Amino acid sequence: MNIMRTAVLLAAMTALFMLVGAMLGGQAGMMIALLIAAATNLYALWNSDRAALVTTGAQEVDATTAPDLVNLVHGLAQRAGLPPPRVYIIENDQPNAFATGRNPENAAVAVHTGLVRMLSREELSGVIAHELAHIKHRDTLTMTVTATLAGAISSIAHWGMFFGGNRNNNGLGVIGTIALAILAPLAAMVVQMAISRSREYEADRLGAEIAGNPRWLATALAKISGAAEHIPNETAEEHPAMAHMFIVNPLTGQGMDNLFSTHPNVENRIAALEEQAQRMGIGAGFRPQQGSVSRGGFLGSGNPLAPRGDGRRGPWG
Repeated sequence: MNIMRTAVLLAAMTALFMLVGAMLGGQAGMMIALLIAAATNLYALWNSDRAALVTTGAQEVDATTAPDLVNLVHGLAQRAGLPPPRVYIIENDQPNAFATGRNPENAAVAVHTGLVRMLSREELSGVIAHELAHIKHRDTLTMTVTATLAGAISSIAHWGMFFGGNRNNNGLGVIGTIALAILAPLAAMVVQMAISRSREYEADRLGAEIAGNPRWLATALAKISGAAEHIPNETAEEHPAMAHMFIVNPLTGQGMDNLFSTHPNVENRIAALEEQAQRMGIGAGFRPQQGSVSRGGFLGSGNPLAPRGDGRRGPWG
């Protein structure tokens, strides 16, 4: 299903490339756009994950530099039946995270420093498990390809401001070119919405199963969604086509970037997780430990899978 979805997205984005090229430069512009689209498609299939990590400034960590975080990710991956993904840290105060990679064997999980500072051990487990669910469902290929191509669509329209727009060449003219440069980024945001919102609900559901308690992810979503609205993510604001990759919308709405929502309503996601907890027989009395991560444990030393005082082992109990 995801292979077919990716193929449809590639075809749609290629057609959009050609349409923009034709509007800017007639038949010659359409052929140039087709060549650019073909090159971009190949690049997106094999390198879009690296591009996403480079764009966000992600730095890879290992068991030496961030043992608690790496052990947590790898422990949850083992529980999910996945090969251990690469782990990245992004210096950003906004609490957020995303997964990328064309398949589970080449996957990566990236988390903001703001996320590990804000969440408890259990809540962080819920967020990471959500991202691992995307990897298990192979959503990450579709997400990263869409982000790369949507950004390229926006770029080619802006290039037209300088190199296109001649009516004598069947272009749009100056006014039309300016209008296209404004509308193309909006079209790129619409492309983000081509990724079904049910993908997030399904990742929530499977992530809750991997972590072991849906309420861990529910409380994490409540915390990070509220904080993300007030803490800007400059990289996401500059590259809005990447917004759908994150666990919550990273755009603060300071510009036009928030006209279209790339994520389901957080309250609805939390309600679905609460229903799942009830079906799993988990009582409403659970409250995750507060502050266990804010002391720096997940970026420092220690073993997150070691036995704890309450007799449970690991982040899932």
